[in-house]
Amino acid sequence: MNENKTQEQRLYELVEAFKADSVDYRDLETPRDTEGRRRILRSLMNIRMPGDMAAETLRLQDAYLQARAEEKGIVRPEEIPALRGGMSVWQGDITRLAADAIVNAANSQMLGCFVPMHSCIDNCIHSFAGVQLRAECDKKMRALRIRYGRDYEQPTAVPMLTEAYNLPAKKVVHIVGPIVQDALTPALERELADCYTNTLALCAANGLRSVAFCCISTGVFRFPKQRAAEIAVQTVEGWLAAHPGAMDRVIFNVFNDRDRERYEHLLT
Repeated sequence: MNENKTQEQRLYELVEAFKADSVDYRDLETPRDTEGRRRILRSLMNIRMPGDMAAETLRLQDAYLQARAEEKGIVRPEEIPALRGGMSVWQGDITRLAADAIVNAANSQMLGCFVPMHSCIDNCIHSFAGVQLRAECDKKMRALRIRYGRDYEQPTAVPMLTEAYNLPAKKVVHIVGPIVQDALTPALERELADCYTNTLALCAANGLRSVAFCCISTGVFRFPKQRAAEIAVQTVEGWLAAHPGAMDRVIFNVFNDRDRERYEHLLT
């Protein structure tokens, strides 16, 4: 039974199962060390196309990832101080947060990051949720392509809600942020504001009372970080004022010290 196995046993068996599932990497040598095996497992998960997987492998994966979540430490919204009007700042790994929803900065294909071990939040969320998340996103996108055409891609600022699977959160909101190609424009600023407004509206419509936002569009999409933070705080504060009682907590999740200082300055 999976519950009687150690994490090391689960990890080794998962690596072997994901290797066997792969046409190109089934003969890959399995590392002897834990960190090496974790990297191989995550990489194989990252490159795997959506599709069915053996039920026993999924049960093993779920047991492993849920134990990993406990190992990393689960953080609940009520443990994070509120700075102003139900808004908080928290610096750390968003996959540790047991909010009703966490926000994923997705791309227009909505299938997660396929680059092995990439450091983006899209990769991190899919890796620790499990392969079921990509499968659900694929199912939703297939349905949308039946409706809108085979070339359909998810538009900017239109959120998609999925289960969170092995994450401590209940749900994941996937949203495509605006891409800054050259200069920042008022239209791009409006699109970023729409990302926050539309996500909050989706959460409220689905009874999700706490949400953790990542810093949408400030990575490879090149939105200036200071302006993005200003738009995020201003938009969320305005939405909360217009919808009193709709949310218990909105968390701005940041990765580095400078971003934390930026948001704390805006909220104090």
